[in-house]
Amino acid sequence: MTHAPPGRILGGVNLRVLFHNNCFDGACSASLFTRFHRDCIGTASSYDYKGLMHKAGPAFDEADFSGDENAIVDFKYSNSPKVTWWFDHHQSAFLSEEDRQHFELELQKSAVDPPKYVQPKKFFDPLYVSCTGYIADMTRDYYGYDTSDLRELIHWANIIDGAKFESAQAAVELVAPALQLMSVIESVNDSTFIPRLIPLLTSQPLLTTLQENFVQAELQPRLEKHQRDIALLRSRVSADRGVITFDITDQPTEGYSKFIPYYLLPEDVYVVGLSKSSFRTKISVGTNPWTTVPADHLANIAAICERYGGGGHARVGAISVPVDQHEEAVRIAAEVTAELKALGQKNVLPTDPA
Repeated sequence: MTHAPPGRILGGVNLRVLFHNNCFDGACSASLFTRFHRDCIGTASSYDYKGLMHKAGPAFDEADFSGDENAIVDFKYSNSPKVTWWFDHHQSAFLSEEDRQHFELELQKSAVDPPKYVQPKKFFDPLYVSCTGYIADMTRDYYGYDTSDLRELIHWANIIDGAKFESAQAAVELVAPALQLMSVIESVNDSTFIPRLIPLLTSQPLLTTLQENFVQAELQPRLEKHQRDIALLRSRVSADRGVITFDITDQPTEGYSKFIPYYLLPEDVYVVGLSKSSFRTKISVGTNPWTTVPADHLANIAAICERYGGGGHARVGAISVPVDQHEEAVRIAAEVTAELKALGQKNVLPTDPA
């Protein structure tokens, strides 16, 4: 049952939460936002969830915003008047300068002197490691919301989304309950699974959630698939001048651990990988989280991906190409690879001869 905060009256209002699909931080963000909204705002009597994926073409369909209120977490900005709440931390959050200007106008509406001050409902800061942590801080600072009981969730969202693992082995061998949950979330195909999981993430410990029967039913096949993914990538990866490349588009997959290439080739700095799912060909571009190359010598991956209509963070990003345009995806991947190799030569990577 949903309870309204004191002084709130619930009606038949549905809040739709749109989140970054197949992403641990996206699911955690949706869960934390829901709990905050239920406990602190109290204008909704029900919540439903819609996962969003980066793809070629428009990021949103106006039909996605079917709630009486709509929130977007851990995903790009939409200037639709139907969107009430937005939290994101991706450098490439804005699809256009028009979107950025729209967001800045929204901020100006909130940034007026009391007593006319309006608590903001749209938030953006690309310096945050995870959107989950960002939501926790912003709801505390602006609404006085206490998330101190969610330290475990926020801790793991920061580690997973920020690639703060102590080693590639820790990231790939999946010992911790949070990492096993991550492996399911990142690759599950059932569109009902993550919406079912979301409310549990902020209502019980992660180990308890992992032990739910419906989670276990998905986990065991995923762990087996993970081992197959390691074997597949082992047979496909190669490296030159600090850049790992691979192409597994002939083995359609809805997700694999992005840390496997660094687990297999730990001395290299970047990865450019081609994969294919049911709706796109994806060019994954990343930086080895454990590289010894100084941060100010590393490429801005989001900036590179944005030139091809993609985006992400400074250290990891992706580009989506229509699933029937394989040659175009190969061309883009080759260009990105050449750019990163040239940067590696300039900076003298650890694998280069001194």
